Amino acid sequence: MPFDYTLDFATVDFRAHPELYRVGRGEQGVLLVQPYKGEILPHWRFKDAAVAHESAAAIWGLLEAYLKAADFVGADMARKFLQMGYTRARRYANHAGGKKYDGPVPADKKGQSGAHGRAELPRNPHPDVDKVEAAAIFKTKWDAAVALPEYQRQKAAFIAQYGK
Repeated sequence: MPFDYTLDFATVDFRAHPELYRVGRGEQGVLLVQPYKGEILPHWRFKDAAVAHESAAAIWGLLEAYLKAADFVGADMARKFLQMGYTRARRYANHAGGKKYDGPVPADKKGQSGAHGRAELPRNPHPDVDKVEAAAIFKTKWDAAVALPEYQRQKAAFIAQYGK
């Protein structure tokens, strides 16, 4: 099911109400779902490879703790932050200043990813090597997260229970 952007994210506690959470596609909702955003975001950094390594390790630790606590929503949010570490580091490697699209995001698309009719800005012909390495660090952890048997088991159980 697609991510539900109509919820009042300022008031919903997804730990108390996991039935409201939707896995969605990719990173959908990564900066909205509380209390997980507040728990994971302080650890999320991708400035360079050293910082990315530390960040990915911290987020991995949270992912393992969420899985151990049978908190799939937390585990999925940690997976989304690992994925976002990869995508943002790649974006900053490929586009000066991290700006990928020309012009503002349409008002009705705020908080959603994608071009939404905007042209992609030219790519940097010489990507930032440190950002490329940072992206690779996050990609390795992201791939490992989705391959974890316990993550797969909890995801299947969550979808079976909530259909989301």
